[in-house]
Amino acid sequence: MSVTRIPAGYVPLTDAAPLIAAQEMGFAAEEKLALDLHRAPSWSSLRDMLAFGQVDAAQMLAPVPVAAALGLGGASAPLSVLSVLSVNGTVIGVSSSLARRLADTGHGFSFDDALSAGQALIVAGGPELRIGVPFPFSMHAELLNYWLKGLGADTPPDIGIRTVPPPQMVEAIRRGEIDAFCVGEPWGSMAVEQGAGALLLPGRAIWSFAPEKVLAVRSAWADAEPGLANRLIRALWRAGRWLADPASRGLAAEILSARRYLDLPAEIIERALSGMFTVTPQGLQREAPGFIGFHEGAAGFPWRTQAQWIALQLAQRNGLDQQTALETAGAVFRSDLYRAALRGTGAELPGAASKPEGDFGAPRTAGRESEPAGLLQNRFFDGRVFDPLIAD
Repeated sequence: MSVTRIPAGYVPLTDAAPLIAAQEMGFAAEEKLALDLHRAPSWSSLRDMLAFGQVDAAQMLAPVPVAAALGLGGASAPLSVLSVLSVNGTVIGVSSSLARRLADTGHGFSFDDALSAGQALIVAGGPELRIGVPFPFSMHAELLNYWLKGLGADTPPDIGIRTVPPPQMVEAIRRGEIDAFCVGEPWGSMAVEQGAGALLLPGRAIWSFAPEKVLAVRSAWADAEPGLANRLIRALWRAGRWLADPASRGLAAEILSARRYLDLPAEIIERALSGMFTVTPQGLQREAPGFIGFHEGAAGFPWRTQAQWIALQLAQRNGLDQQTALETAGAVFRSDLYRAALRGTGAELPGAASKPEGDFGAPRTAGRESEPAGLLQNRFFDGRVFDPLIAD
C-alpha cells in the first residue's frame, strides 16, 4: 500500500498533540499515511480551510461541527466528527488587577472549586466583566455560559464574552481589552509567565469530562473515503495512547515546542500534560489531576450525547427548536465510524453511542462487545445530569 498524504489543520495549542504526535512518532506511517500539517492563526480560518477543501481533516472546537449542522456559524459545508482528540484542557484566568481584587476578597486560588471561584469572580469582576474566548462556538463559551448561568449570572448582557484568537489572548489581557479569559493551554500559562494574569480554574472543574477538541472532516469526504477515515482514526488513537503515558510527556512537550508547531518553551507546554501549574506570577503552585485527556476513559469515543449537550446549549441561546437540535446533533458525532475503525485493536469501545452526561462522580464501566470499558468521572459542577430523553 502506497503512502497517502492527508492535509490536516491545527491551531497552536497543547491539545493539537494527537495530530502532531501521529505524524512525528510514526503512528500515521503505520497506517500508510503522511499528515501534511498546516498551522492556522484562528479557529475561523481553520474552519474555512476545512470547509473549502484546503485541508481534509482538522483539529476542531467540538461545538463547531454541531453549530454547522444547526445552521449557525457560517460553515459552508456539513462537517462530521470522527473522534474526540482531547477531553478538557482549558483554563480560566484573570488579569493581574482582577487577581488582586480576588485576593482582597479572601479568595485563595485553590484551582478546584468552580462554585467558590465563580462567586468570587462575579463579586470582584463587577457587572461589566469582559471575558475572552477563542471562538463563539467553542467549549470555552459553552462552559462559561453554563457556569455563569448556574451561578445566577446571565450572559449576555450582564457579562460580555468576546472573541480573541488563542495566540492573542495574552496581549489582550495585558492591554486591558478583557478582564478574564477561558483558553486552551499553553496560553493561560503564558499569561502567568509574562506577568499578565493568574489562573483561576481549570475547565474540568465545570464539567469533568468535556469534549474539547475533535477530529473534524467534511461529511462528503467521510462518505467518499471510508478507508482513509478508518486509517486516520486508528493513527490518532495510537497517538492518544502514547500521549497518555506519563513517560511520554517530556518528549511530547519537546516535539510540540518546535518552531513549526507551537514555538513556545517545552517547560510551559509540559504543565498541561502533567497537570502541575504555576497559577500566579508570584509562583503559587497547584495540581490539576486529569487536566487534559487523550486516551484514558475512552476519551476518543465521540458520544452522541456530547454533541446533543452542545446542541441544547446552542438551541437555548439562539432560539432554535430544542428537539430538532437534539435530533440533528446526534448524527454529527460518528460513533459508528469510530467503532468500525477500531474494532479489533484493543481500544475501549462502549457498546452504546449515548449515555447520560454528568451522572457519575467516580469512574465506572460501560459495556462493550467483549468486556467493560472503563469510564472516568463525568460530573457537572452543579450536580445536574443531561439525558437527551428527558432534556428540558
